[in-house]
Amino acid sequence: MYEVPADGNLTDIVRRNAAQHPDVAVIARKVGGVWQDVTAQDFLAEVRAAAKGLIASGVRPGDRVGLMSRTRYEWTLLDFAIWSAGAVTVPVYETSSPEQVQWILSDSGATACIVELGSHAAAVDSVRDRLPRLTQVWQIEGGGVAELGRLGSDITDATVEERSSLAKADDPATIVYTSGTTGRPKGCVLTHRSFFAECGNIVERLRPLFRTGECSVLLFLPLAHVFGRLVQIAPMIAPIKLGNVPDIKNLTDELAAFRPTLILGVPRVFEKVYNSARAKAQADGKGKIFDKAADTAIAYSKALDTPSGPSLGLKIKHKTFDKLVYSKLRAVLGGRGEYAISGGAPLGERLGHFFRGIGFTVLEGYGLTESCAATAFNPWDRQKIGTVGQPLPGSVIRIADDGEVLLHGEHLFTGYWNNEAATAEALADGWFHTGDIGTLDEDGYLRITGRKKEIIVTAGGKNVAPAVIEDRIRAHALVAECMVVGDGRPFVGALVTIDEEFLGRWAAEHGKPAGSTAASLREDPDLLAAIQAAVDDGNAAVSKAESVRKFRILPSQFTEESGHLTPSLKLKRSVVAKDYTDEIEAIYQK
Repeated sequence: MYEVPADGNLTDIVRRNAAQHPDVAVIARKVGGVWQDVTAQDFLAEVRAAAKGLIASGVRPGDRVGLMSRTRYEWTLLDFAIWSAGAVTVPVYETSSPEQVQWILSDSGATACIVELGSHAAAVDSVRDRLPRLTQVWQIEGGGVAELGRLGSDITDATVEERSSLAKADDPATIVYTSGTTGRPKGCVLTHRSFFAECGNIVERLRPLFRTGECSVLLFLPLAHVFGRLVQIAPMIAPIKLGNVPDIKNLTDELAAFRPTLILGVPRVFEKVYNSARAKAQADGKGKIFDKAADTAIAYSKALDTPSGPSLGLKIKHKTFDKLVYSKLRAVLGGRGEYAISGGAPLGERLGHFFRGIGFTVLEGYGLTESCAATAFNPWDRQKIGTVGQPLPGSVIRIADDGEVLLHGEHLFTGYWNNEAATAEALADGWFHTGDIGTLDEDGYLRITGRKKEIIVTAGGKNVAPAVIEDRIRAHALVAECMVVGDGRPFVGALVTIDEEFLGRWAAEHGKPAGSTAASLREDPDLLAAIQAAVDDGNAAVSKAESVRKFRILPSQFTEESGHLTPSLKLKRSVVAKDYTDEIEAIYQK
């Protein structure tokens, strides 16, 4: 178990790396389209320079500093600089509306804010009159980092060292606002101890994946999300090289250029890899070969969990497909990686077995903002596909009488900022009440089966946890989102949105008019049959009473802009239910 330093804080990592691994590349940045390594020694110098500017501009110990940017080198640099100035980082999603920006900066009492783009600066400026405490705003793309360097030219290294050492393990490091599926986002106060306990224990337990000088991680998750922060801090603790990617549209190219040994992502990323590869194979007339290869990979992975292991015949088929298919898929993922860590939502057993079967093991984990990201994860050497793994070392998971997952450990948040009532409710009896429903097996592996607040009770009194069937249906290439309905109704139904990226290809293959949309095809028999196949696959995972009897294809996708998804892409179920009342009613009309 990782021992959290009692009197230390996260700035210790940067100084330790510079002292012990001065010439090791701890981070890389894009310059002129080319990745350039930054050594531990150089990174510390840049962190100090930015911290000096913050100190010179009047940022005081304990002040909250907003940070609104896409995932990029400067995000990581400024996060450590804010801590080095003795302050607290308050992340803001770069997609946030002015109203959301105003709430987070106002509620946290931020005195300064660093934004990336002109549009971000405009969003802050539009609500500036409602932010009386905000005195400074810098823009990264407007030369903000260089400006901080100039501002701090008269501040000494000794001053930064003094500021860096002020915060102790139990002091706040950041206030991360939950993405808010209901109501206003709440600010989760995470301490330096939280991150040390979280990231330190992950690195120790997954040490073969964090070998200094050999391993690397490519970060493409938003750093305003706590999972993104885990991916930023754990490599620094190791240390291994970190690369930040602001736009996942170019992810395949970035993977090929950076060639990470470890990828941390959400299930949608791994679903896209699988669906894109299958669609390309079908377009090239090799769809049947791909499907046979996928079935072989899944069978091979499942056989690994049996006492006898894969049969000789299965080994031969697997080796053949490794040359034809699997090696090419691994190349798409950078060619060097053997492991990934997935969180944020359930991956699904089929995909878990598929990726392990092709030689790229995806280790599933589970956590929340309040647990500083992962509170459970699968060990690299004892994975149980279909579970989210064992508790973080030093932490405890308990299942309440009603099935709710309860947590205890050093990695947990200390409470919600300015919200004592919500804090008392969440941390009742000294345990954090997650709101998730789950089970623990005899080996201590956790399986999540749903959310307490999302449980549907049909008219027949059947309790239905939507997550299991929704995740299975959403795994289909054509499905963007699926929301199960049926509370108080005679049976379970579903609202389905179509993935626009795959619709064009599907439409062309099935002789549909060019430019066809989900709205124009939502009653098309072929599309309805394809979605029915996805629903049938989902139904195979649940009992008859929990299965989807009828569904409706919606004319457009759910998006953050439409108000149906949070910044971390979680469904706002109440908003969807309200906006699509007529569609839900249509499911239950005879």
